[in-house]
Amino acid sequence: MRKLKDTPEGAFLLRPMTSADLPRVMEIEQVAFRNPWSRDLLARELGHDWSTILVAEEPGSRGMTLLGFVIFWVVHDELHVLNVATAPEHRRRGVARAVLQAALDVGRQKRCTLATLEVRRSNAAALELYRSFGFRPVGIRPNYYVDEGEDAIVMVLDL
Repeated sequence: MRKLKDTPEGAFLLRPMTSADLPRVMEIEQVAFRNPWSRDLLARELGHDWSTILVAEEPGSRGMTLLGFVIFWVVHDELHVLNVATAPEHRRRGVARAVLQAALDVGRQKRCTLATLEVRRSNAAALELYRSFGFRPVGIRPNYYVDEGEDAIVMVLDL
């Protein structure tokens, strides 16, 4: 584990997700997204060489508390961010910023030249976060979120 960020509440720690984290990651996934990933899909991501899931946690009264996570792929010279999620009770504390920064750091270490992601057009908080890192919109994927018919904004960041 390594220390990520000091906060008034303590310090965030970052580490790779393990299968033991699956129940808590699923809890966060279920409340964070309108169409959450399945348990099987998340479990499969743990086995792919190109996929990484990092979790942020902090010490609490009952041991470590998992606060949020990022899922990303490194394919050739590109980092692709698939999911960034924070437990609702820990939002607005910098958790998403910390895990996204960690993913970008991994991409730079692996000599990626570009980071990409898709984000719901209506997700103002995520758009603000991504813009604060320097991501810029480069296109639209119409009806990307099929169940709602919502478009995705494609964003990129030069690493």
